[in-house]
Amino acid sequence: MAASPAALKTRGSTKYDAHGAEIKDALVADSEAVIAALNLSDDQLLLTYQRALEVRHFEEQCNRAFRAGKVGGYLHLYIGQEAVSLGVLEACKQGDQVLSSYRDHAHCLILGSDPNTVMAEIYGKSTGISRGKGGSMHLFDKANGFAGGYGIVGGNVPLAVGIGWALKYKNELKENKNICVCYLGDGSMNAGAFHEALNMAALYELPILYVLENNKYAMGTSVERHSANTDLSSRADSYNMKNSKVDGQDYFAVRKVAQEIIDEMRINPAPYFLEAVTYRYVGHGAADGAATQITYRDPSELEEWKKRDPINILGDALRKRGTLTDAKHDELDKSALEIARVAAEFAENSPVCAPEELTQDVYVD
Repeated sequence: MAASPAALKTRGSTKYDAHGAEIKDALVADSEAVIAALNLSDDQLLLTYQRALEVRHFEEQCNRAFRAGKVGGYLHLYIGQEAVSLGVLEACKQGDQVLSSYRDHAHCLILGSDPNTVMAEIYGKSTGISRGKGGSMHLFDKANGFAGGYGIVGGNVPLAVGIGWALKYKNELKENKNICVCYLGDGSMNAGAFHEALNMAALYELPILYVLENNKYAMGTSVERHSANTDLSSRADSYNMKNSKVDGQDYFAVRKVAQEIIDEMRINPAPYFLEAVTYRYVGHGAADGAATQITYRDPSELEEWKKRDPINILGDALRKRGTLTDAKHDELDKSALEIARVAAEFAENSPVCAPEELTQDVYVD
């Protein structure tokens, strides 16, 4: 195993460019070394690539459905950030618990939720994973360890403290050595509950991996405009919490550090704060189109970041080692497109909630 999490702490207030020229403060990885260290088979690598394609096409289908007026309410897409969810969640095991923000589709899908029921939830149908009552921002799948997406910015961060405490101290849970993963966005960093929660997590030495998906913008406000200290991971120093940065566009870099952190956390429970430097290709929400995005970011910035597309970085590494061919890519891509199409068809053909269903699954008997 490479350096322990204790050796992964970074410093500086680096501003990252699209090509990673200044990702020197972030953890990077050699794909072949990671594959060898984690003993990843070709089948496992192709499954990861397939999952990345499935998430991308699922999100693109959601976007089309929103534009067609089939999805109401809010819709926050994950396009461009796929490596962050894949790299962390593939290091988890059964019994681990995951919390997300309102940009939650990918996390739910990667944990094993049925794309049909996830899509139906986004459509607000009664066959949805939350029975149509939660919508895009409030997916939930207890069976697969997804403890929910949350619409309040930073609202999930203190909830992770409760889950982490239960995993460490409840008699019926503590022997399993499970951990809690809490995804949050850079906009959460300035919420008061964020600081209260991190302080408690450190005090109680809870097994929580906080994953900051730093996609550079809190809605339409850049990190440089909303945070006096742009070295976001360093804020965890205030709570004596180990922390580091990672190139969030590179699956292998994320998987490497996440595996090391989680393995250590199962032996010596304590919280860790990981900042994944990534980028969202879409607006804050589906209603944030090109006309509004131009008010806070230059289109050329988006095009530069697309040159480091996480799916292409993963695919290029697999092609280089002979695991992925053009024919295999076409096969997996076609399959991913079909999964998204079938999910949309299922959602469209599903019924809306009947009046008598409105109070079901709301209160515990």
